[in-house]
Amino acid sequence: MRRQAWQLYLAVTAVAIVGYSFTTVGSWTQIWWQLAIGYAATAAIVVGARRNLPGERAIWWCFAVGVFGNCTGILVEGYLSWRNPGFGFPSWADLFYLSLYPAVAIGLARLIRKRTAQRDWGTLVDATTVTAGLGLLAWIFMIRPAAADPSIGLLGHVVSVAYPVGDVVLVAMTVRLQLGLGSRTPSLWLMISSLLAFLGGDTAWAVINQVEWNPPALAQNLLKVVFLAAYVLFGVAALHPSARRNPGRDRRPATRPSNLQLSLLTAASLIAPALLIFQVLRHRVTDGLAIALGCVALILLVLTRMVQLLRQLEEQTARIRALSHTDELTGLPNRRAWTVELPRAMEQARRNAVQLSVAMLDLDFFKVFNDTYGHPAGDRLLKAAGAAWQERLRAVDYLARYGGEEFLVLLPDADAVLARQVIDRLRDRTPLGQTFSAGVATWDGTETSDELVTRADAALYAAKQAGRNRILLAEPGVPAPAL
Repeated sequence: MRRQAWQLYLAVTAVAIVGYSFTTVGSWTQIWWQLAIGYAATAAIVVGARRNLPGERAIWWCFAVGVFGNCTGILVEGYLSWRNPGFGFPSWADLFYLSLYPAVAIGLARLIRKRTAQRDWGTLVDATTVTAGLGLLAWIFMIRPAAADPSIGLLGHVVSVAYPVGDVVLVAMTVRLQLGLGSRTPSLWLMISSLLAFLGGDTAWAVINQVEWNPPALAQNLLKVVFLAAYVLFGVAALHPSARRNPGRDRRPATRPSNLQLSLLTAASLIAPALLIFQVLRHRVTDGLAIALGCVALILLVLTRMVQLLRQLEEQTARIRALSHTDELTGLPNRRAWTVELPRAMEQARRNAVQLSVAMLDLDFFKVFNDTYGHPAGDRLLKAAGAAWQERLRAVDYLARYGGEEFLVLLPDADAVLARQVIDRLRDRTPLGQTFSAGVATWDGTETSDELVTRADAALYAAKQAGRNRILLAEPGVPAPAL
């Protein structure tokens, strides 16, 4: 039913816009036609808000207030024109037209807060970069000329500047919302299209006013159609079923800029030099200071983004390195980490002239335990054993999972006797009443790390052959036999 509602609304309003294009410019018929489309859009937003989730309704009500106020400006302007065809600028109509900006800005702010990642500083910098470039364009072609017009007075300057400033604010928030979301629903795309239509219409009127062009009736109708389309798009966005399932803030910040972000950043970064080239070719650089400040701001923003990306890369590299050296099941260092840590410990023992021992542990009858209780229970046993043993070892000892049910313990500054005592303390901490066999080898100062581990493995094999549940010491300097 909701899907039929938005389709019906879109079809009716599309026909209404087509009919509007045949009305007489400035007539009351045209004004009432515009009001009908605008107020219908307001009603559609209210209906869509009532169907939405309770926490989302206030956002759409803000949008409804903005559209209603902007549309009411048409009525006020028509009335003023009827009473006094030569009424000046600014007027009460501008107050209603401008009400669109704070209302929509509040709605967008609430939407950004609810549906974007709060700590996604990279997206915030990207949005600021795009806004800085567009703000420079607005300053040169819209804000500065409006502020310099001596014929409209102080209030006229304020109102004239308020339109482009409001557009820049909405663009900034739209870019922040657009870049801050992972997936984008049709409702969100419709909302963004509506805001872009408002921006396009305002920009077109600003250019027309700056060049002092009196557009013909057809051009005026086309420009007004742009605003009517913006009303309709807002209404369709509210009625569309996807308005209830816009993505939330649980989205993880993007690890790298998307193609859209890169395109926007590139275009924004080139705005300042492009404006300078444009004015140089005209042999009249009138905004050198503004362009210079814009270049500085854009360069600093780009450098900030580069620093953020480098930090992200370093953090990802560290996470990948940690994952590659960590056993997924037990959380202990894995065999890869062991092959790095053991040679390092051996070199340190050589420099400090201290002894170093290695112990290899194997849970007894682990295959029988797995077959009896199942592999999930076996995984839990391995995880519990690793955690329990880790608590009982010395702070300097290094416990790693070697593979299967086998664990290795690196015991710095420990001879064979001390190493055996340390490993013996693990017996009563082995969970579920299980036992283990162990082989301990003490480094002779000349053998390689592989030879040291092989001797510990041979001692473990001997302990298992002797009946399990025991700790045996490897013969010093005697390589393990071929097994």
